[in-house]
Formats: sequence, structure tokens, C-alpha cells
Amino acid sequence: MYGFEAMTFNIHGGYLEAIVRGHRSGLLTASDYNNLCQCETLDDIKMHLSATEYGPYLQNEPSPLHTITIVEKCTLKLVDEYRHMLTQATEPLSTFLEYCTYGHMIDNVVLIVTGTLHERDVQELLEKCHPLGMFDSIATLAVAQNMRELYRLVLVDTPLAPYFSECITSDDLDDMNIEIMRNTLYKAYLEDFYRFCQKLGGATSEIMSDLLSFEADRRAVNITINSIGTELTREDRRKLYSNFGLLYPYGHEELAVCEDLDQVRGVMEKYPPYQSIFAKLSYGESQLLDKAFYEEEVKRLCLAFEQQFHYAVFFAYIRLREQEIRNLMWISECVAQNQKSRVHDSVVFIF
Repeated sequence: MYGFEAMTFNIHGGYLEAIVRGHRSGLLTASDYNNLCQCETLDDIKMHLSATEYGPYLQNEPSPLHTITIVEKCTLKLVDEYRHMLTQATEPLSTFLEYCTYGHMIDNVVLIVTGTLHERDVQELLEKCHPLGMFDSIATLAVAQNMRELYRLVLVDTPLAPYFSECITSDDLDDMNIEIMRNTLYKAYLEDFYRFCQKLGGATSEIMSDLLSFEADRRAVNITINSIGTELTREDRRKLYSNFGLLYPYGHEELAVCEDLDQVRGVMEKYPPYQSIFAKLSYGESQLLDKAFYEEEVKRLCLAFEQQFHYAVFFAYIRLREQEIRNLMWISECVAQNQKSRVHDSVVFIF
């Protein structure tokens, strides 16, 4: 059912919704993936992609191709589409689109700080940053020695500034503190994005609540699994979980005390939407968990396009295109390394 938003949505959002639905129709199909998986060389992959929307971005690339080139050009297409939509958007859609990139900003900050800690070249690190998460002062991240300096010197003028209130300490930047910083920032970001979508109301609120809740639950599971056997206490682990989602609050209390994967599985099987994900895994097996989560996410993202007059289609499209790029990167790596027997291991079909 559509509410009052159906009466006025098309005044400002109709054009861009049509644009993003057009972009969605250009996503690769199962048939495309089957053909790509049969390719013998990266040039074969380029030839097949030349018949898709990626064609113009790859046509001038000389042989021999490298996986990183294919990924960069495919990412450039997404960035161009995003920037076009952002320049055409009015409030509150423009703010919504900006929220969609804050996760990339967090990843870029962590990449630069971690790389600097290990004495990597800053220019090399900047080349590895995701273009959707770039901001003007990102190169100066390398001078920070602790959380306070990171905030005062660099991040105070970025959209991430409000999220740093929870993790500004005088602690030196080491691998453990950086990872805690990443998860603390993500928690604050997801909660802020969730509140913003709730204020928008209507179908946007309904669909984004489901998508963001799934993301929060997935992060809670990953934090739990990755912190097993580390110095992170149960209380510290609990503080990194987002304060919303299907697992909040009782599932979080149970996850915080889990000490192995089978205990995590026992908690998650109490929640029907996640039973099917963990049913695909053998006991003690975590390698396939990421793929199972990605497959569930793709299903939910595709369902966002079944309704109209809402902003969740923009979030869903960006995530689907990113999944497509991950698929292409995996296929290209398998072909380049002559590991075609593993080509289907990590490919998540979108259609």
C-alpha cells in the first residue's frame, strides 16, 4: 500500500527513480555470468563485457589486461552514475545519497591509518581508496598519532565528525584500536542512517529499516566471530553492536558471550530469517558464511525494487552494483590465476 508520498513523490524524485531503475536493468544476468565463467583469459572477459554497459569503460584498455584494471573501470561506471544522480537530486534525496557513501569514507580512513602504521606509501594507499569515499583532507590522515589527532587535524570537517564522539581517546593507533575504531564508527553511522530513514517515513522507512537492520545483524555476527580468541572482552564486544536490528537487544546479549562458531550458530538459529543462512553451513565451518550473507542481502535488495515511491531503490542499486563488481573481481582473479575450478565459489547471482 502506498501512503501520501505517492501523491507528491514524482515532483522531485520521479525522474531519478526512473534513472536508477534503468541502471538496474543493466545489471549482469545469470546468463552473462555463465558466459564469463567460461572465459579463458581476461581479454575474453573484456570482449564479453564490451556488449554490456561496461563496454565504453573498457574499450580503450590495451592488452594484457589486469584484474585491477577491470575492477577500477567497472567501479568508475558506478561512480559516474552516482555523481550524476547526486547532482540532479534535491533534499532530502541528496542527503540520503550522501549517507550511502559514508561507509566507504570509514573504510578509506581505516585503510590510510592502517597503511601508515605499517609504513606504506601514502600515494599508494590513496590509489587503493574507494572513490565514493574520498574527501579533501584524506591525504593528511597519515600525520595522526592517536584518535584525538585524527579527529582534530583531519576529520572535524568531514561528515564522519559526529561519529567520532564515541571513539576519541588518547590511545595510540595500533591494529587493535584501529579495528575497534572502524566498528565504533560503523555502529554510529548505521544508527544515524537508521534514524534519518525513520524520519523520512513511508515506504523508504519501511524498506530501509529492513535493509539496515540486516546490515547491523550481519556486522554483529562478524564482530563476534572475528573477536573470538582475542583480547576483546564481552562488554567491549557488546558495545560494538548497533542498537537496532532483529538481534537487538536479546540476541546481542547472547552473542556477546559466544566463544566459538557453533555457539554463534545456536544463537542465530533462534531467529527464523537467519535459520536458512546457517543451515547452509556445516558445524565449525565459517568460510561460506560471507557468501550466504551476501546471497540473503541480494534477495532483500532486489525486493526493494518491487515497490515504488521510495528512496531505498538508490541504496539497493548501489549495493547490487558493488556486488556485481565483487563478482567480476573474483571471476577475473580465478581466470588470471588459472583457478577456474573455483570460479563459482564466491559468485553471487543477482538475477
